[in-house]
Amino acid sequence: MKYVRAENTVRRTVLGTRIGMADRWWLRLVGLLGREQLVPGEGLLLRPCRAIHMLGMSQSLDVVFLDPSGRVVATYTGLSPGRHTGWHSQARDALELPPGTLAATDTREGDTIVCSAEETS
Repeated sequence: MKYVRAENTVRRTVLGTRIGMADRWWLRLVGLLGREQLVPGEGLLLRPCRAIHMLGMSQSLDVVFLDPSGRVVATYTGLSPGRHTGWHSQARDALELPPGTLAATDTREGDTIVCSAEETS
């Protein structure tokens, strides 16, 4: 799996440095099912994705929907297992993060999130 770093360029905060890129149907299908609680800095970027569900999940997540330019079109804080988001027609990506990440980074609708490839050493 490829990993990206996600940064809020408006607030100058980092949402995560080890965010998996789910850009194939199988990776999107599996998502974070069966994973233990995410730790700060981790996450999953689903591309393409306009809505998510939390069926079968055992952890809550913060979720951000991004349009093709990286603008935040919707946020969900502490989305709990069994719940789902609305459909966001403007979105291209969904960014799943540990709960509390959006509050800690002050991320809001209208902000811009840049996801760049993590360099490996």
